[in-house]
Amino acid sequence: MGKLTVRALRAVLAVVLAGTVFVQALMVWALATDPEDGSLPLTPLRVITILGMVSAQVALVCVWRLVTMVRRGTVFSHAAFRYVDVVIGAIVAAALLWFTVTVLNAPGQRADPGVTVIMGGVGLAILGVALIVLVLRMLLAQAVARDVEAAQMRAELDEVI
Repeated sequence: MGKLTVRALRAVLAVVLAGTVFVQALMVWALATDPEDGSLPLTPLRVITILGMVSAQVALVCVWRLVTMVRRGTVFSHAAFRYVDVVIGAIVAAALLWFTVTVLNAPGQRADPGVTVIMGGVGLAILGVALIVLVLRMLLAQAVARDVEAAQMRAELDEVI
């Protein structure tokens, strides 16, 4: 991975992380100062937003660590699995939070249940992203196994020579 790519990705991660912190601050401020008017369950939605931002932040930090490992050439190690597993968990948590928002929003959509169906579809798409990352984790496991095998073969070859 080139230096420019790493810098660009880190810049994007930093901007997104700053954005999530900003949104969290706004939600905490809204929880403290803006009362509910009864039209929507605002307090649970605000809490879910804060938790959703936490799941995004966890995933962003793990991706940052993985990028660091790629830059150092240590990504094909067992240490990378910890970060990938946390990313998968954060994505699943985000999907569960989205399904909670869908359930909270559903009573207000009785006249137009299509919105609830679409929101459910978005939740399934988020779970699909988790499955894609799981497949990528399996590919990483194969690469790590190949790397270990290659290291063993090199060691055997060094003994022969």
